Amino acid sequence: MTDRPTALIAEDEPLLAQALQAELARAWPELEVVASVGDGSAAVERALALRPDVLFFDVRMPGCSGLDAAVELADEWPADAAFPALVFVTAYDQYAVQAFEAQAVDYVLKPVQPARLGRTVARVQEVLARRGPAGAGLEATLAQLRALLAAAPPRPQEALKVLQVSVGNAIRMVPLEEVLYFEAADKYVRVLTAGHEYLLRTPLKELIPKLDPDQFWQVHRGTVARALAIDSVTRDEAGKMHVALRGRPERLPVSRLYAHLFKAM
Repeated sequence: MTDRPTALIAEDEPLLAQALQAELARAWPELEVVASVGDGSAAVERALALRPDVLFFDVRMPGCSGLDAAVELADEWPADAAFPALVFVTAYDQYAVQAFEAQAVDYVLKPVQPARLGRTVARVQEVLARRGPAGAGLEATLAQLRALLAAAPPRPQEALKVLQVSVGNAIRMVPLEEVLYFEAADKYVRVLTAGHEYLLRTPLKELIPKLDPDQFWQVHRGTVARALAIDSVTRDEAGKMHVALRGRPERLPVSRLYAHLFKAM
C-alpha cells in the first residue's frame, strides 16, 4: 500500500457514487478515490490498470454485476500485486446482507449512513494494515466469493434433462447426457457434444441453476463442463490450469475461482 491509500468506486447511479465519495472524504480524508465507473466491465479494466487498495463495488449494475466483476478481477489479478480490500455496496436486501455478513465480506447499504461507513472504513484500514506482499489476500477473497456464489437461492428440485436448440428452421431436442460442455457466447450459450455444436438462446447465468451441480462443474466464469467427461488437468508455464475432455479436442481454461476443484487430483 502506498503512503496514501487509493480506492475505486463502481456504481451505476452517479448521484449515489458522488454521495459515497463525499462520505468517504469525511470518514477517511487520507483515502484518494482514483476512479469512479458506472459498470462492472469498466471496474475490472480500471482496477487492473490502477491497482487500488480498496474496491467499492455496487452489487447490482447493468451487464456485469459487482459480484461478477469481483470474480473476473480475482481471476485476472496479477500474481505480483496484493489484492485490494473488497467492499460491496447494496440497497437493502436481507438475503444479500445475510450472505455478506456470513462470509465476512464487508458491505455498505444504500443510501450510505456515516456511522456504518465509519465502521467499514475502520475494518478496511485494519485489513490493509495486516496485508502482506504480492498475492496476499487473494486466496481469502476467492474463498469468500465462492461462498457468496454458493449462497445463491436454491436450485430447482428437478434438474434439466433435455435442451431445445434451434437448428435452421427446426428445433432439436438434445439430451443433456450428450453435452460435454457449455460456453458463454454473448447472449447465447454454445452447447458442445462429441460431434456437434449448437447455440442455445439462454444466458449461461440462467442455465446454470437448472443443471445438476454434481454432473456439471463450472470451471470458468464462462464455461461449465461435464465432470465425468474431464480426462485430465494440466498447468502451463504461466501457472494457468486447463482441462481436457474426452470426445473434444479443446483445452478449457480453469479460473482461479474454480481451481480448488482439482486440488485433490
